[in-house]
Amino acid sequence: MIDSRSHNLNRLANELWDVLIIGGGVNGAGVARDLAMRAAHIPGGLRIALVEKSYFSSGTSGRNSQLIHGGLRYLKYGDFGLVREALHERRTLLEIAPSLVHPLEFLIPCYKRFDRLFYGTGLTLYDALAGSHGIQHHRSIYAAAALRLEPALNAKDFRGAVLFHDAAVHSARLVLENLLDAEARGACIANYTELHRVPGGLECRDLLTGTAFHVRARQIIDATGAWSEAAPLRLVRGSHLIFPRIQAGPEALAHFDEKGRIVFLIPWGENNDLTLVGTTDADHHSGPDKVAISEEETTYLRSIVKRLYPDFREDPITSYASLRPLVVQTGRSATATSREHRIWKAADGVLHIAGGKYTTYRSMSEEAVDMLLPDLVPGRDIPCETATTPLNIPPIPPDVEGRVQMAVEREHARRLPDLLYTSTYWGHERRLSPDWLLPLARQMGELLGWSEQRIREEAAL
Repeated sequence: MIDSRSHNLNRLANELWDVLIIGGGVNGAGVARDLAMRAAHIPGGLRIALVEKSYFSSGTSGRNSQLIHGGLRYLKYGDFGLVREALHERRTLLEIAPSLVHPLEFLIPCYKRFDRLFYGTGLTLYDALAGSHGIQHHRSIYAAAALRLEPALNAKDFRGAVLFHDAAVHSARLVLENLLDAEARGACIANYTELHRVPGGLECRDLLTGTAFHVRARQIIDATGAWSEAAPLRLVRGSHLIFPRIQAGPEALAHFDEKGRIVFLIPWGENNDLTLVGTTDADHHSGPDKVAISEEETTYLRSIVKRLYPDFREDPITSYASLRPLVVQTGRSATATSREHRIWKAADGVLHIAGGKYTTYRSMSEEAVDMLLPDLVPGRDIPCETATTPLNIPPIPPDVEGRVQMAVEREHARRLPDLLYTSTYWGHERRLSPDWLLPLARQMGELLGWSEQRIREEAAL
């Protein structure tokens, strides 16, 4: 096997980079792809590199609600511009990545007299903000029709439902495909590579081998999200539970609790036999490297499931949690804090990206690159092409061996969790056991030259 990661690390140490991006989440990936595409129109191109201290998309970008959506709940806070932008980007992502982003119908159960009118009014505005970028307009249905779709829904005081559309996504894979598209266009990407400022410049450390080397760059972009120290951020934890399939139909459910927080029940899993339930909004104070669902969040999400499906008795299979790095706003709760973003150049010349929504990553990346290009190529107006150029996404191998090989050889996976939680979501879709993990670790080990001890350590997670 050609070790593309080692090749990229060698490049990283020996070339002078026009742009060095720190962070392999969705914003870093979007910027890398945008830059790589525009570089094709610059004589001599641009040397673009990206480093990520863990595996690509292993943080917030891969552990969200797996939705591309406008943000229906933000209407009540007056964030109309954000919703309009997100709905525009929803249509763009449906067009450039149809194998990863697809329309999904949502059902809002209504249990109060005026719920259908209330939600219908909000969705009328939602449809209007989508404009020509809409998928399909909402509609209201009576209780009998809703119960034909979902017979196990709580029927007490049930008054019907409102149906609308947003989109589902495999969020970790969309990040990977942006990165791999950038790499195919000449960008150098390296995971498990940590960047530090040292006397005399910048130093990278390969966290898999411990090797350190200097790196040279004209411009640095900080896309580290929750790990950024450039500005005060409000870290808000969003947690999810994964259950055996709850709903009967193909639609997701959207439930608004008493405080206006929205919780989704989303059909999920490669076999479509699971339900993803989330999310929460909890202020997080333990730092970005220690993130896990709390007992309170677990109880809350289970209570929502019980409220909607009182006869459902299954326990969750597993859970995951991640952080939203939000721009600080005084006087707002975690739920109400805006998902608007901020992009700025600091006094030391570093370009920083903070806040924002996963759904709007592409337009945020476009804005960042527009801000950066005048310094890199003065006097050149090079338009963004990411909204009209589809991602070249290969088919997923149908067999386990093919999936493992694809993760290692194409996607730079170097540890078993890379395969289980980013290249696939297998680790979230079942209860883990040594009998299942060991063969996967052995397959990866055969490709990467692991010792028997290393294979068993990886299988132990």
